[in-house]
Formats: sequence, structure tokens, C-alpha cells
Amino acid sequence: MASIQLKDVVKKYGKGKHELQVIHGVSAEIADREFIVIVGPSGCGKSTLLRMVAGLEEISAGEIWIGDRVVNKLEPAERDIAMVFQNYALYPHMSVFDNMAYGLKIKKVPIDEIKARVDKAAGILELGPFLDRKPRQLSGGQRQRVAMGRAIVRQPQVFLFDEPLSNLDAKLRAQTRIEIQKLHRELGITSLFVTHDQVEAMTLAQRMIVMNAGVMEQFGTPEEVYHRPASTFVASFIGSPPMNLLSNAPGSRPRTIMGIRPEHLDIGNDGWALQVETTELLGAERLVYGRLGAEQVIVRSEENQAIPEPGSTIHVKPREDRIHWFDGASRKRMP
Repeated sequence: MASIQLKDVVKKYGKGKHELQVIHGVSAEIADREFIVIVGPSGCGKSTLLRMVAGLEEISAGEIWIGDRVVNKLEPAERDIAMVFQNYALYPHMSVFDNMAYGLKIKKVPIDEIKARVDKAAGILELGPFLDRKPRQLSGGQRQRVAMGRAIVRQPQVFLFDEPLSNLDAKLRAQTRIEIQKLHRELGITSLFVTHDQVEAMTLAQRMIVMNAGVMEQFGTPEEVYHRPASTFVASFIGSPPMNLLSNAPGSRPRTIMGIRPEHLDIGNDGWALQVETTELLGAERLVYGRLGAEQVIVRSEENQAIPEPGSTIHVKPREDRIHWFDGASRKRMP
């Protein structure tokens, strides 16, 4: 096992007037056995950052440490990492066993040890009954477990996951998230997991790196990121539905943005007058979408509350201890 350190890591493409910087000085210390999720929208640089740790992309400046080694100049095979990709990249003509064992055979690991490692990984991932099957005979979730099993048998210092659940349907994604959590508890291998799905990030991460346009906006636990977002970007990206961000809410200070999560607005007899546009049913709760002047506001209400009609007016009051303030210019969190 190993810690990972990112020290002012920069990535640039091109030179001179054609130079494009896509990663802007990311620094983070990841402890041994920690499970870190790198989350952000498409194009934010999260996969580029992961690929630099893997050695699949050269870094332009800074240092990457795995354990007690600077790995900037090391080839991927020398970094003692294993990577699981979005596409399973399985050999279609090989059995599940042979797919999982292939890397070990290349390294000339003794056959008895190969069998022991594959059998152990198959047991952890509940793949034992499928070892003789070809990938085409498996479901998408089973194929992804084979890809994870192939990484496990390597016994690396670090696991790197690049959006491994993106090709699965919603039910399989949820099931596989649980399996990945169990896998980490069982093996305790330091892991970096890239996703654009903030729900996935919140459920998997011990800590999370929130990326935006190549910048690390925040690095913290899911609770810290959700309850104390460092910027309006984090506030709007993390949370479903996102935090309400209001420039002209009653009580707003000059040049500030007020943030309030939908569940921290209480429907009652006084407060802001909100003109209802529509409602959305989510099982035991519903979302009410309305307008406060020119700004949209989302309110989370319980199932026992009356459903407001579109076009009607309701009153909502923010909980004072749940209001967030952001600087209107920098869009960073204010004390």
C-alpha cells in the first residue's frame, strides 16, 4: 500500500501562443488506504489528473509521489498501480479466468500462485461460477467485476478507476458501488476514483476532490463539501437538487450571493413570497420550483404537505443557521 502526493501538478498542451493549460497547480495529500473520488463535469481535467498519476500523460510541472518515490519519469508498469477503465477492455476470446490471469502470466508468476490469486479475487467479487465463461456470456455488471478482478490480482499499491460505472444502468451502478465499497474494506488499497456523477462521489468517497476547469475547487469529506462548499461552483455541483444561489434575495448583502439548500427552506405562513411554476414528485418527498423575482428557487417539501398549484403563491423561510454567503466577485465562500 502507499500514500499519494500531488505537489503543484500542472498539465499543458502545445507551446508558445498555442499553449493550453488544462491542469492548474493541483496539490493534495492522499493517505495510505484512503479512497479518494475526483469529481467534476466533463472537460474539468479529472481524467487527465488520473492519467498523470498512472503515467499515461506526462506532467508539465510539479511532482507526483507514490509512496516514497517521485514517479514523474517512471513508466506506468514501474509505478505499481492497477487501472480500471470505463470500457472493460476484456479479451473476448479468453475465459474470465484467463482474462484475470493474463497480466500475471506475462510477468511469469508461478501457475499455483496465479490460481490462488484469481480464486481469491473471484471469491471477493462473486465471480467463482463464471470463471470458465467468455465475456460475451456475462452481463455488463459482471464484465466490470472481471475488470476489477484483473486489477485485484496484480496486488498493486494503488487502484485507479476512470469512470468505471458509466456504461452500467442505474440499478447496476448502485449495486456495483456497494461492491466497490466492500472491495475497499476488504483490501484497503489506496484508491483514486474518477466520476462526473456527484451522487456516486458522495456515496463512495472518504474524501473528494472537486475539479472545475482544471482547478481543484475543494478537497474534503463529503460532509464538508456538502455542508460548507468552498465556492458557488461546488455549491451548485454537489447536491441533488443543487443549492439555491440568489443574488437578490431579501436580506442579501451588497455584492454577495446567498446560498440555501432546498431542504433548508420551510414552507409556512410567512417569509419569501414564491410564485410556483411546477412540482416534481420524488416518492416520499417532492420538489417545488418557483420564482423569487427573476431568480428560480427550488424547495424540498415532505409528502404530508399540500401540493401547491402552478401559478399559486407560497411563503418560504430560510433557516438562518443554514444560509451560506459567497463573495459576488470571486464566488468563494465568505466567513
